Amino acid sequence: MSFVAQGLRIGVRMNDSQLLGELPQRLPPGWKPASSTVVDRLYSIIAGGGGARSSVRRYNLLYVGSARIARSMSLDEVLDRLEDDVRLYVAEWSRRKLFVHAGVVAWEGRAIVIPGRSFSGKSTLVDALVRAGATYFSDEYAVFDDHGLVHPYEVPLSLRKEAGGPPEKVRVDTPKQPGGLKPLPVGVIAMAKYRPGARWRPRPLPPGQAVLSLLANTVAARRKPEQVLTKLARIVEGTRVLRGSRGEAAETVGPLLAAVGS
Repeated sequence: MSFVAQGLRIGVRMNDSQLLGELPQRLPPGWKPASSTVVDRLYSIIAGGGGARSSVRRYNLLYVGSARIARSMSLDEVLDRLEDDVRLYVAEWSRRKLFVHAGVVAWEGRAIVIPGRSFSGKSTLVDALVRAGATYFSDEYAVFDDHGLVHPYEVPLSLRKEAGGPPEKVRVDTPKQPGGLKPLPVGVIAMAKYRPGARWRPRPLPPGQAVLSLLANTVAARRKPEQVLTKLARIVEGTRVLRGSRGEAAETVGPLLAAVGS
Protein backbone atom coordinates (compact mmCIF):
# COMPACT_ATOMS: atom_id res chain seq x y z
CA MET A 1 0.00 0.00 0.00
CA SER A 2 1.06 3.62 -0.46
CA PHE A 3 -0.16 6.86 1.07
CA VAL A 4 0.61 10.56 1.25
CA ALA A 5 1.20 12.48 4.49
CA GLN A 6 2.24 16.14 4.59
CA GLY A 7 3.16 15.95 0.90
CA LEU A 8 5.42 12.92 1.38
CA ARG A 9 4.81 9.68 -0.51
CA ILE A 10 5.29 6.59 1.65
CA GLY A 11 4.96 2.93 0.76
CA VAL A 12 4.52 -0.15 2.95
CA ARG A 13 4.86 -3.64 1.54
CA MET A 14 4.25 -6.85 3.48
CA ASN A 15 4.26 -10.61 3.11
CA ASP A 16 0.89 -11.02 4.83
CA SER A 17 -2.16 -9.22 3.40
CA GLN A 18 -3.96 -9.52 6.75
CA LEU A 19 -1.68 -6.77 8.03
CA LEU A 20 -3.49 -4.27 5.80
CA GLY A 21 -6.24 -4.03 8.39
CA GLU A 22 -3.71 -3.10 11.10
CA LEU A 23 -2.06 -0.21 9.29
CA PRO A 24 -4.63 2.62 8.96
CA GLN A 25 -4.87 3.22 12.72
CA ARG A 26 -1.07 3.51 12.90
CA LEU A 27 -0.57 6.06 10.13
CA PRO A 28 -0.08 9.81 10.75
CA PRO A 29 -3.12 12.05 11.15
CA GLY A 30 -4.37 13.38 7.83
CA TRP A 31 -2.87 10.63 5.68
CA LYS A 32 -4.51 9.85 2.35
CA PRO A 33 -4.27 6.69 0.23
CA ALA A 34 -2.26 6.91 -2.99
CA SER A 35 -1.96 4.74 -6.06
CA SER A 36 1.57 5.69 -7.13
CA THR A 37 4.29 3.05 -6.92
CA VAL A 38 6.95 5.78 -6.74
CA VAL A 39 7.53 6.73 -3.10
CA ASP A 40 9.92 8.85 -1.04
CA ARG A 41 10.30 6.18 1.63
CA LEU A 42 9.59 2.45 1.50
CA TYR A 43 8.93 0.16 4.47
CA SER A 44 8.86 -3.63 4.33
CA ILE A 45 7.18 -5.78 6.98
CA ILE A 46 8.07 -9.46 7.09
CA ALA A 47 5.70 -11.27 9.43
CA GLY A 48 7.38 -14.32 10.97
CA GLY A 49 4.65 -16.57 12.30
CA GLY A 50 5.23 -20.26 12.90
CA GLY A 51 7.92 -22.31 11.23
CA ALA A 52 7.73 -25.77 9.72
CA ARG A 53 7.86 -27.21 13.23
CA SER A 54 5.21 -26.15 15.73
CA SER A 55 7.88 -25.31 18.33
CA VAL A 56 9.68 -22.89 16.02
CA ARG A 57 8.66 -19.27 15.55
CA ARG A 58 10.30 -16.79 13.25
CA TYR A 59 11.06 -13.18 14.02
CA ASN A 60 8.93 -10.34 12.65
CA LEU A 61 11.11 -7.87 10.77
CA LEU A 62 10.80 -4.25 9.66
CA TYR A 63 12.97 -2.60 7.02
CA VAL A 64 13.35 0.93 5.68
CA GLY A 65 14.79 0.46 2.23
CA SER A 66 17.44 -2.20 2.82
CA ALA A 67 18.11 -1.27 6.47
CA ARG A 68 16.51 -3.37 9.19
CA ILE A 69 15.10 -1.19 11.98
CA ALA A 70 13.10 -3.72 14.03
CA ARG A 71 13.30 -7.43 14.87
CA SER A 72 10.94 -8.97 17.39
CA MET A 73 8.87 -12.04 18.14
CA SER A 74 6.02 -9.60 18.87
CA LEU A 75 4.30 -8.30 15.75
CA ASP A 76 2.79 -5.46 17.81
CA GLU A 77 6.29 -4.26 18.72
CA VAL A 78 7.27 -4.19 15.05
CA LEU A 79 4.09 -2.29 14.13
CA ASP A 80 4.72 0.14 17.00
CA ARG A 81 8.18 0.82 15.58
CA LEU A 82 6.66 1.38 12.14
CA GLU A 83 4.17 3.84 13.60
CA ASP A 84 6.88 5.78 15.45
CA ASP A 85 9.27 5.86 12.51
CA VAL A 86 6.65 7.02 10.01
CA ARG A 87 5.53 9.84 12.30
CA LEU A 88 9.10 10.97 12.93
CA TYR A 89 9.96 10.84 9.23
CA VAL A 90 6.92 12.93 8.31
CA ALA A 91 7.67 15.40 11.11
CA GLU A 92 11.27 15.87 9.96
CA TRP A 93 10.72 16.00 6.21
CA SER A 94 7.36 17.76 5.93
CA ARG A 95 7.61 20.32 3.14
CA ARG A 96 4.89 22.66 4.40
CA LYS A 97 4.70 22.42 8.19
CA LEU A 98 7.09 22.77 11.13
CA PHE A 99 6.81 20.06 13.79
CA VAL A 100 7.78 20.79 17.41
CA HIS A 101 7.68 18.15 20.15
CA ALA A 102 4.85 19.55 22.29
CA GLY A 103 1.44 19.08 23.75
CA VAL A 104 -1.26 21.47 22.54
CA VAL A 105 -4.72 22.42 23.74
CA ALA A 106 -7.11 25.15 22.64
CA TRP A 107 -8.63 27.68 25.03
CA GLU A 108 -10.81 30.66 24.13
CA GLY A 109 -9.79 30.58 20.48
CA ARG A 110 -6.06 30.34 21.09
CA ALA A 111 -3.55 27.53 21.48
CA ILE A 112 -1.56 26.69 24.58
CA VAL A 113 1.67 25.04 23.48
CA ILE A 114 3.67 22.96 25.99
CA PRO A 115 7.02 21.97 24.42
CA GLY A 116 8.71 18.80 25.65
CA ARG A 117 9.83 15.32 24.69
CA SER A 118 8.25 12.05 25.80
CA PHE A 119 7.94 11.62 29.56
CA SER A 120 8.70 15.29 30.28
CA GLY A 121 5.37 15.68 32.08
CA LYS A 122 3.55 17.39 29.21
CA SER A 123 1.08 14.52 28.80
CA THR A 124 -0.12 14.83 32.38
CA LEU A 125 -0.52 18.59 32.00
CA VAL A 126 -2.38 18.24 28.69
CA ASP A 127 -4.72 15.72 30.28
CA ALA A 128 -5.42 18.07 33.21
CA LEU A 129 -6.11 20.98 30.85
CA VAL A 130 -8.57 18.88 28.84
CA ARG A 131 -10.33 17.83 32.04
CA ALA A 132 -10.64 21.53 32.90
CA GLY A 133 -12.46 22.21 29.64
CA ALA A 134 -9.70 22.90 27.12
CA THR A 135 -9.94 21.28 23.67
CA TYR A 136 -7.39 18.58 22.90
CA PHE A 137 -5.17 19.34 19.88
CA SER A 138 -2.11 17.13 20.28
CA ASP A 139 0.08 15.26 22.72
CA GLU A 140 2.95 14.66 20.32
CA TYR A 141 3.61 17.61 18.04
CA ALA A 142 2.70 21.25 17.69
CA VAL A 143 2.31 21.59 13.92
CA PHE A 144 2.90 25.16 12.69
CA ASP A 145 2.18 26.56 9.24
CA ASP A 146 3.96 29.49 7.58
CA HIS A 147 1.55 31.94 9.24
CA GLY A 148 2.41 30.68 12.74
CA LEU A 149 -0.96 28.98 13.23
CA VAL A 150 -1.09 25.66 15.10
CA HIS A 151 -2.83 22.75 13.39
CA PRO A 152 -4.37 19.79 15.26
CA TYR A 153 -2.39 16.54 15.34
CA GLU A 154 -4.95 14.20 16.81
CA VAL A 155 -3.33 11.06 18.15
CA PRO A 156 -4.35 9.22 21.33
CA LEU A 157 -3.05 10.84 24.50
CA SER A 158 -0.30 8.64 26.02
CA LEU A 159 -0.29 8.40 29.80
CA ARG A 160 1.62 6.23 32.24
CA LYS A 161 -0.37 4.39 34.87
CA GLU A 162 2.54 4.72 37.27
CA ALA A 163 5.86 6.55 37.36
CA GLY A 164 8.47 4.75 35.31
CA GLY A 165 5.91 2.45 33.74
CA PRO A 166 5.23 1.99 30.05
CA PRO A 167 2.83 4.44 28.35
CA GLU A 168 -0.73 3.32 27.79
CA LYS A 169 -2.54 4.93 24.87
CA VAL A 170 -5.95 6.18 25.89
CA ARG A 171 -8.49 8.12 23.87
CA VAL A 172 -9.22 11.59 25.19
CA ASP A 173 -12.96 12.18 25.13
CA THR A 174 -13.45 15.77 23.97
CA PRO A 175 -16.49 17.56 22.59
CA LYS A 176 -16.64 17.55 18.81
CA GLN A 177 -16.23 20.94 17.18
CA PRO A 178 -18.65 21.85 14.36
CA GLY A 179 -16.71 21.39 11.12
CA GLY A 180 -13.76 19.88 12.98
CA LEU A 181 -10.79 21.53 14.65
CA LYS A 182 -9.40 24.63 12.96
CA PRO A 183 -5.84 26.03 13.03
CA LEU A 184 -5.39 28.58 15.81
CA PRO A 185 -2.99 31.38 16.72
CA VAL A 186 -0.76 30.75 19.71
CA GLY A 187 -1.91 32.27 22.98
CA VAL A 188 0.81 30.99 25.32
CA ILE A 189 3.93 28.87 25.01
CA ALA A 190 4.67 27.31 28.39
CA MET A 191 8.06 25.72 29.10
CA ALA A 192 6.74 23.91 32.16
CA LYS A 193 9.21 21.48 33.69
CA TYR A 194 7.83 19.14 36.34
CA ARG A 195 9.49 19.28 39.77
CA PRO A 196 7.85 17.66 42.80
CA GLY A 197 6.57 20.27 45.25
CA ALA A 198 7.21 23.24 42.95
CA ARG A 199 4.72 26.06 42.40
CA TRP A 200 4.09 27.46 38.94
CA ARG A 201 5.72 30.89 39.12
CA PRO A 202 7.04 31.32 35.59
CA ARG A 203 9.08 34.14 34.17
CA PRO A 204 8.61 35.53 30.66
CA LEU A 205 11.27 34.65 28.12
CA PRO A 206 12.62 37.25 25.70
CA PRO A 207 12.24 36.31 22.01
CA GLY A 208 15.83 35.09 21.57
CA GLN A 209 15.69 32.67 24.49
CA ALA A 210 12.21 31.56 23.48
CA VAL A 211 13.44 30.64 19.99
CA LEU A 212 16.36 28.63 21.41
CA SER A 213 14.06 26.77 23.80
CA LEU A 214 11.72 25.84 20.95
CA LEU A 215 14.65 24.94 18.70
CA ALA A 216 15.68 22.18 21.12
CA ASN A 217 12.29 20.52 20.55
CA THR A 218 11.99 21.08 16.78
CA VAL A 219 12.31 17.89 14.75
CA ALA A 220 13.89 19.42 11.63
CA ALA A 221 16.30 21.70 13.53
CA ARG A 222 19.48 19.90 12.47
CA ARG A 223 18.43 19.35 8.87
CA LYS A 224 17.48 22.93 8.02
CA PRO A 225 18.50 25.19 10.94
CA GLU A 226 18.25 28.53 9.11
CA GLN A 227 14.69 27.92 7.88
CA VAL A 228 13.65 26.63 11.30
CA LEU A 229 15.07 29.65 13.12
CA THR A 230 13.25 32.02 10.77
CA LYS A 231 9.93 30.27 11.33
CA LEU A 232 10.39 30.05 15.11
CA ALA A 233 11.18 33.77 15.30
CA ARG A 234 7.91 34.44 13.49
CA ILE A 235 6.02 32.17 15.90
CA VAL A 236 7.30 33.80 19.11
CA GLU A 237 6.88 37.35 17.83
CA GLY A 238 4.14 38.91 19.93
CA THR A 239 3.49 35.61 21.74
CA ARG A 240 3.66 35.21 25.49
CA VAL A 241 6.39 32.66 26.30
CA LEU A 242 6.74 31.48 29.90
CA ARG A 243 9.29 29.22 31.56
CA GLY A 244 9.29 27.74 35.04
CA SER A 245 8.99 24.65 37.21
CA ARG A 246 5.60 23.25 38.07
CA GLY A 247 4.30 20.86 40.68
CA GLU A 248 1.13 18.87 40.27
CA ALA A 249 -0.70 19.42 36.99
CA ALA A 250 -4.03 20.17 38.68
CA GLU A 251 -2.44 23.12 40.50
CA THR A 252 -0.95 24.52 37.29
CA VAL A 253 -4.07 24.42 35.12
CA GLY A 254 -5.81 27.52 36.52
CA PRO A 255 -2.88 29.94 36.20
CA LEU A 256 -2.01 28.57 32.76
CA LEU A 257 -5.53 29.03 31.40
CA ALA A 258 -5.67 32.51 32.90
CA ALA A 259 -2.42 33.42 31.12
CA VAL A 260 -4.15 33.09 27.74
CA GLY A 261 -6.40 36.06 28.36
CA SER A 262 -3.97 38.22 30.31
